[in-house]
Amino acid sequence: MSAAVMLALLVALGVWQMRRLAWKEGILAAIASAEAAAPVPLPAAPTPFEKIVVHGRYLPVIALYGAEVRETVHGPAMGGQLLQVLVPEAGPPILVARGWVPDGALAAFAEAAPKVVVTGFIRSPVRPGWFTPRDDPGRLRFYTLDPARIGAALGLKSVPPFTLMAMGPLPQGGVPAPAESLPRPPNNHLSYALTWFGLAIVLVVIYGLWLRRNWRR
Repeated sequence: MSAAVMLALLVALGVWQMRRLAWKEGILAAIASAEAAAPVPLPAAPTPFEKIVVHGRYLPVIALYGAEVRETVHGPAMGGQLLQVLVPEAGPPILVARGWVPDGALAAFAEAAPKVVVTGFIRSPVRPGWFTPRDDPGRLRFYTLDPARIGAALGLKSVPPFTLMAMGPLPQGGVPAPAESLPRPPNNHLSYALTWFGLAIVLVVIYGLWLRRNWRR
C-alpha cells in the first residue's frame, strides 16, 4: 500500500512539473516577444518582463550598487552598477541603473546630462540577505537595491518603488556597460519532471523485483 502511495506521489509531482514547464515556456515566449518588439512607454504598473522607454534627463547625482569584478582593457577591475536619477518628461524622478562601471570612474558621470532616451526593464526592490554587506550611504555605495533608501541618500524625498535597468549596446569607451537583454527566469521544470518520473520507474522496478523474489519463495 505504501509503495502505491509513493508511486502516485512521484507521478503527481512529475505531472505538476510538466504543467509548470508549460507555464514557464509561456512566460519565456512572452519575454522573447517583448524583447523583439519596440519598447513601450513606462506604464503605471510596470512588470519585470517588458521592455520600456523613458525620455528625460539625468541629475548630477550618482551612486554605486553592488560589487562585481569584470575584465577591462586594463585587466580585471572591481566595480558596480552606476545609479543615477532620471527626471522624466512627466512623473516623479526614477532611479536608473545605467550599467557596470569600475570603481573610481564615477566622477566622469557626476554632471547634468542633456535630454536622453533610456530603454530598459524594471527591477523590484531587493531585500538584504544574511551575507549582504552593509550599505555605506556616506560614500554612496550600496549593496542592497532599495530605491527608497538610495533615493534618500541622493537627496530625493521619494522615488517609485523600482529601479529602471538600462539596456543597450556598449557606449563609446565601454562604460557604463548596460544590460544586453531582458531578464529570464530559470526553466528547470523538464529536468525536475524527468527526475520524478525516473524515481517512479525505479520504484516500480524495485517493487517488481521484490514481488518476484517473494513469489518464488
